[in-house]
Amino acid sequence: MTQPRRDFLAQAAAIAAVPLGLDPLFRAVRGAPPLRADGAWVNAALARFSDVGRTPSGINRVAYSDADLAGRAFTLDLFRDAGLTPRIDAAGNIVARVPGRDARLPAIVIGSHVDSVTDGGNFDGPVGTFGAIGAARALLAQRVPLRHPLDVVCWQNEEGGTIGSKLAVGEPVDLDGVARSGRTVREGIGRIGGDVSRLAEAVRPAGSVACYLELHIEQGGTLDRSGTPIGVVLGIVGLKWFEVTIEGFANHAGATPMDQRQDAVLAAAKFTVAVNDAIRSEPGRQVATVGRVVASPNTRNVIAGQVQLTVDLRDLDAAKVARFATRFEQLGREIGAATSTTFTFREATSSRPAMADPRVMGWIESSAGALGLSTQRLPSGAGHDAQEMAQRGPMGMIFIPSVGGISHSPREFSRPQDVANGVDVLLNTIVAADRALDA
Repeated sequence: MTQPRRDFLAQAAAIAAVPLGLDPLFRAVRGAPPLRADGAWVNAALARFSDVGRTPSGINRVAYSDADLAGRAFTLDLFRDAGLTPRIDAAGNIVARVPGRDARLPAIVIGSHVDSVTDGGNFDGPVGTFGAIGAARALLAQRVPLRHPLDVVCWQNEEGGTIGSKLAVGEPVDLDGVARSGRTVREGIGRIGGDVSRLAEAVRPAGSVACYLELHIEQGGTLDRSGTPIGVVLGIVGLKWFEVTIEGFANHAGATPMDQRQDAVLAAAKFTVAVNDAIRSEPGRQVATVGRVVASPNTRNVIAGQVQLTVDLRDLDAAKVARFATRFEQLGREIGAATSTTFTFREATSSRPAMADPRVMGWIESSAGALGLSTQRLPSGAGHDAQEMAQRGPMGMIFIPSVGGISHSPREFSRPQDVANGVDVLLNTIVAADRALDA
């Protein structure tokens, strides 16, 4: 038996905690040290990447923008530097495969994204993408063989509604929807190297994914407050995004009596308060946010004739999400009647809640334990590509602390040691999954 083979078996046994009675071969190697990735390499990549798309107000690598293209070019180079051969699929996702010993087995898929929100930070997405590349790099450098193929993926346009991963599982996507860059999804896919005429080729069929793993910052303060280095995600909330248009009547701000106004801004304000009151009216972790608000005409001496706003609704319970969505539309009708305005709702995107697989959660916890890292189970209040990929196989997510719980902000930050810990846990979870799946 070769030394790499002996090392692989030792690592898999230690991480997966295989019961001693299952295989005599593993009795002598129980307790072998876990694998380590090069955390410094990942952190150096993150530091260099922070210059891509940086503006005075934050990181701006919104999907399909010039900065997004620059970020993807950086990421392609990082794949190659790690010894991987990346390609761009028809949906515009960047994919590289590490072959397994048995090509007939479904792939273990790992990855995240590198696009950002407007005025965001440098850790939401890149930590998971560069961490996945770093984990694959460690497997290659240490010559750790896997039975399963390993696919490393950088998903496109995660922040615009997990577009790349939706396309990968065959979910419908509004190709004519406009991204924050001002380009449609259709235009954007072509711009980043995809081909909308061949989107079916990017769909991963049922049975093709052994499991999906994603490393990510928490985007909340639970881990940072408790001093816990690793979070094990219980599930990812489902979400609905609505575009709401409120039609009133634009008129003179000084000459129009208060009781004769059709003020779209007033209706929008009442609706914003009503959404907040409704979501807080019952116990639970459900959240709703009125985000972007655009009044027209946007001037001081004219009553607004139109307001366009967004509603972001999330919860782990799909039935509750549907119920609140119906409630918000009812509130719009009631407020419209009271303010002589009209509300129109358009669902912009929708994602189902996704629960993490208990086996995958166990592999993450065993891997962290072997590395001497404590864990905490917690839900994800943010959406991720993992919730789409859960339609194709067992899913698990690894969280690392976000300092102060800050995310989607220029002040977003995760400590280098926490990043390195997350990559190490991901690396060992890959090996544990490979050992346990299809056994």
